[in-house]
Amino acid sequence: MSNQMITTENYNTQMTLFPETEEKMPSKRPLAPTFKPYDNRQTQVIFDIEALIPEHHVARVVDEMVESVPDELLFSHYKGGGRSSYHPKMMLKIILYAYSQKVYSCRGIEKLIKENIPAMWLAVMQQPDFRTINEFRGERMKSLMDELFEAMILKLIEENYITMENYFLDGTKMEANANKYSFMWKKSTS
Repeated sequence: MSNQMITTENYNTQMTLFPETEEKMPSKRPLAPTFKPYDNRQTQVIFDIEALIPEHHVARVVDEMVESVPDELLFSHYKGGGRSSYHPKMMLKIILYAYSQKVYSCRGIEKLIKENIPAMWLAVMQQPDFRTINEFRGERMKSLMDELFEAMILKLIEENYITMENYFLDGTKMEANANKYSFMWKKSTS
């Protein structure tokens, strides 16, 4: 409560416990925030995409393994003529890299090629669609996959990437709607 006749404009009924003795001086000049240059619509050129991939990355191992496969083995599945095909080594690299990343569907592999830098490097910035990947995987290389798998395993063992010291194989057969009583013995499946 204050008397309107005797109070001034600066009258305050609250008491300050710690009166401010120093006034804060404003800075001499106002500082504007600074940022690193950013313009995502500016054209950018990546000269060497390989430099973005670490030295011991799985993509480099896949590249080395597929390059060791002889061309004649892969070219034998193409009859020639017609429109140019994607190189079989490139297709094999992207499929093996996708499998190592736990991507198994053709559409997932197509998405990986468009969004993943190591996959872009293996595909040499080419973008085969999911139908092309499916046709390569399902028709062209179907008969060759067992030989390629064996050659890759032997090469990985030779280069000391893997060892076959601990090898486990489970021969249990399970039905689709499995419960604890639905397994089958090898004798009954034969």
